[in-house]
Amino acid sequence: MRIAFMGTPPFAVPTLAALHAAGHQIVAVYTQPPRPAQRGKKVQQSAVHNWAEEHGLPVRTPKSLRSEEAQAEFAALGLDVAVVAAYGLILPQAVLAAPREGCLNVHGSILPRWRGAAPVQRAILAGDAETGVTIMQMDVGLDTGAMRLVETTPTAGKSAGMLTHELAEMGALMMVKVLSDLHAFQPETQPEEGVTYAAKIDKSEARLDFLTSAVQVERQIRAFNPMPGAFFELEGERYKLLAAEVVHPAETVAGAAPGVTLDDALTVACNPGAIRATRVQRAGKPVMDAAELLRGRAIAKGTRLA
Repeated sequence: MRIAFMGTPPFAVPTLAALHAAGHQIVAVYTQPPRPAQRGKKVQQSAVHNWAEEHGLPVRTPKSLRSEEAQAEFAALGLDVAVVAAYGLILPQAVLAAPREGCLNVHGSILPRWRGAAPVQRAILAGDAETGVTIMQMDVGLDTGAMRLVETTPTAGKSAGMLTHELAEMGALMMVKVLSDLHAFQPETQPEEGVTYAAKIDKSEARLDFLTSAVQVERQIRAFNPMPGAFFELEGERYKLLAAEVVHPAETVAGAAPGVTLDDALTVACNPGAIRATRVQRAGKPVMDAAELLRGRAIAKGTRLA
């Protein structure tokens, strides 16, 4: 098929790679413009941009698709379909309608649950037993389009990073499957019940809240791994927790206030229960096992973490 691909972050790369490997004619790759990134603020191309250039695919980086000129350039491609995966720009109706088969989106949730910007993190935070990928026929709403294919996977024990990688690989295979026979995967209207919205993650949410249950704190740690990283502060220094295990999940530890360490192994009281850190990162340092951290920086029983 004659395709334009539209995506930006690493999540989108497996779908682009799968379409390329399947022999589709990718006539244009749309991605967000290069931007300053990381501490040095060096201008960097997106993951999709880099992959497309490495494989000789033409790249377009408009700041918006709202202008008549941008829409005319898109329509002139004569597309069978546009494939979208975490592109990050709103597609106006003129763009959605230009390809013969419209625009298909790889969305990282089981729609209509978790429409919006951060479906993976929100699913973990909410304690959803499973999540998945929906191949969706796009319309002008926020992830409101009809569904062509849905597949699921358990969330238990998975960080947002792990789950995002898994869903990206799932979505790539699913998109290739749908495009192999569009008539076999007819659009199905999303149910009206069960709609939830996955608001963009605010960095303030990453501060660990030990006043909540140990189960919820552990979810918080997984949801914000790798970014922005769930954290606590001690003596003015920030510590990120990348993994932890739940201890006594339904019991309030006698005589322990939430946020206070219960031993010398970085076990922290919650409300109720406790979590024991297993993977930690000090500011400016590499990620390490909690035991390794504590050998160089002891955190004694009875220490209050903020």
